[in-house]
Amino acid sequence: MERTAAQRAFANVLVNTLIANVTTSFLWFALTFWVYIETRSVLATGIIGGAYMLFIAFFAMIFGTIVDRHRKHAVMLMSSVVSAAAFLVAGVLYVWQPESALLDLGGPWFWIFSIVILFGGVIEQLRNIALSTTVTLLVPEERRANANGLVGTVQGLAFLVTSVFSGLSIGFLGMGWTLGIAIAAMVLTLVHLLFIRIPEGAPTPDPDAPSALDFRGSVAAIKLAPGLFALIVFSTFNNLIGGVYMALMDPYGLTLFDAQMWGFALAFSSTGFIIGGALVAKFGLGAKPMRTLLLVVIVMGLLGSLFMLREWWPLYVLGMWVYMALVPPAEAAEQTIIQKVVRFDRQGRVFGVAAAMEAAAAPITAFLIAPIAEFLVIPYMDSSAGQRQWGWLLGEGDARGIALICLFAGLIMVVVGGLAFLTKSYRRLTDLYADAPAQNPQADAGEQADAGDQADAGEQAEVGERADVATAAVPVNAALPGEATDARGTASSGAFVDPVSARGGRASADDSAPPDGDRVRD
Repeated sequence: MERTAAQRAFANVLVNTLIANVTTSFLWFALTFWVYIETRSVLATGIIGGAYMLFIAFFAMIFGTIVDRHRKHAVMLMSSVVSAAAFLVAGVLYVWQPESALLDLGGPWFWIFSIVILFGGVIEQLRNIALSTTVTLLVPEERRANANGLVGTVQGLAFLVTSVFSGLSIGFLGMGWTLGIAIAAMVLTLVHLLFIRIPEGAPTPDPDAPSALDFRGSVAAIKLAPGLFALIVFSTFNNLIGGVYMALMDPYGLTLFDAQMWGFALAFSSTGFIIGGALVAKFGLGAKPMRTLLLVVIVMGLLGSLFMLREWWPLYVLGMWVYMALVPPAEAAEQTIIQKVVRFDRQGRVFGVAAAMEAAAAPITAFLIAPIAEFLVIPYMDSSAGQRQWGWLLGEGDARGIALICLFAGLIMVVVGGLAFLTKSYRRLTDLYADAPAQNPQADAGEQADAGDQADAGEQAEVGERADVATAAVPVNAALPGEATDARGTASSGAFVDPVSARGGRASADDSAPPDGDRVRD
């Protein structure tokens, strides 16, 4: 029954997160499209996009501490309430101010309007970190990789829906109705979340984490798992390389398609997210997710270096599709490793550090690579010298400079992924994952609650002993057969139910029922 309740709770949380992710991404993409269509300012959209990623990088560590300090259901509720409130404020601003004021880049209302929507979108990262820890809470260890694949599928579906419907909403309905849709969807998410019950105990306060930004506690948690910091650095480096593709994917696509067809090509490619996540949900990641991660990264590097070798749209679209299908396995592998080797009560902070570093990496590369491509590499490839040196490999065309950058970026990813197999961090983290004890936060919470019930029952039994010693029941903390006792003769575990029976399995003592006196706590 407990497993069924946990599965039902996880399914509901997953659906709720899907709606929330679609809503926040839908409005954020719509804002970017609206601003560019109305102002034709690449600078404004670039600042908005960069600020979004940098805000995530800053707030992710704070979000991680919040997740560790509070129940996951309460954290998700807070995320929904704040996002809904932010979108509602943006709606009030839209009704109050004329569009001309909201689109005036030199005026204050444009930036206030954008920042409010930005904040409503960034707060969704709080829910995503909570979702990663909820996998540990609700899913048995042997199925967590599959559950992380489902999370990747949800994120891919959100990207697919957003990439198609944000543009359609702005084009046919305008920003006002788009805001109305986002507010209604977020309120629906909040109402649905109120009816979800997540079986979880109250987190134990960490005395070493007094502030909202617990950087020291995050570092301490990472240090306790040898090789984990190297994994986060490796993932951050992959995001640096991924920033190259983030900066150059749209310009290259728009050389092959018009704007409308490019939107549909991007929507088709994003189905790779769904397929990749579904495959992980079905087959898992194998016994060594760290090895799976490195192999996936090497394949991604090879693919990224090849899918622009010729200016041929089927090669590019198919290459993007396969590349996106490889993203969920890579993300799921990292999450599965953290969920196994990091203590549950510190996972939020570790996921927060990882999200902060990885979110900061991609925009940094994008900001650097765009001017390098525009002012150095693309002019070089348009010159006769560049065409003589690289024409045999890359051919000729308007975007051969972009192809050259992606070729080297992919090869760098291949080399780094191959070298990672030779590092001590890879071996240590692989061994740690194999040997780490299983975590069951639900059982731990159940044992804590049971211990409190036993204390109450013990007090009641003590009162009964004073009244009638002859009818006193066997004390709740009496040692079970074969159980170690302390100097006072009480059981050293301090709990009657063992972890197996707390999870709904077979009792581990001698499968006998407890004495009648112990039934006081029931």
